[in-house]
Amino acid sequence: MLGALLLLAACDGGQPRVPDTTQKAGPFPAADRPVAAIISSRWSTEEARDRVNEASEVMNKAGIKPGMTVADIGAGEGYYTIRLASRVGKNGRVLAEDIVAEVRDTLALRVTRERLENVSVRLGASADPRLPANSFDRVLMVHMYHEIAQPYEFLWRMRPSLKPDGLVIVVDADRPTQNHGTPPALLRCEFAAVGYAEVARYNMPSAGGYLAAFRPTGTRPDPSAIKACRLR
Repeated sequence: MLGALLLLAACDGGQPRVPDTTQKAGPFPAADRPVAAIISSRWSTEEARDRVNEASEVMNKAGIKPGMTVADIGAGEGYYTIRLASRVGKNGRVLAEDIVAEVRDTLALRVTRERLENVSVRLGASADPRLPANSFDRVLMVHMYHEIAQPYEFLWRMRPSLKPDGLVIVVDADRPTQNHGTPPALLRCEFAAVGYAEVARYNMPSAGGYLAAFRPTGTRPDPSAIKACRLR
């Protein structure tokens, strides 16, 4: 299934989205904390990020190696997508995804222009990354977790996409979600509510915060059994 997806370019329809925190997603609990608005597809300039070796440090800590298949969620303008493509090499694959159609389209043009044949770009949904099952060694979310309007549903739907030894890698700032960050304890609690265990965490000043790695454990919980985290 992944092979077919990787042949897709920017051909999905859709409209730009911003988080909607007013609705509960069916049986899934609503996030019991603010959800940051999507204000930009750019965290900083690529030149500034490269000067502090941000991508290299994150990929090293995440254990990303040649031949891996990686999903770049909230890919934006493609800072990580481009560097992931180089790291995984011709035998690896990168699926870059964004929920804003215009951003997705711009990134697809960049991928085409730079002839990155191991990259596919597609449109995701705010509560569902729409990833193929049992396909990814790593799922990368950089400075975007706090923008997910329905985190429990999103993490629940993402979980089957990981290979048996796959990891979810989150990079974020240690500050309140309304200030475009996620406190590590809150992140750990929300992942645990959907059946993930934190297996590593590093301070990452070069990436503007910290890096946390999560692995699915046990069975995926029934959506109605998931309890929202409340950290005060």
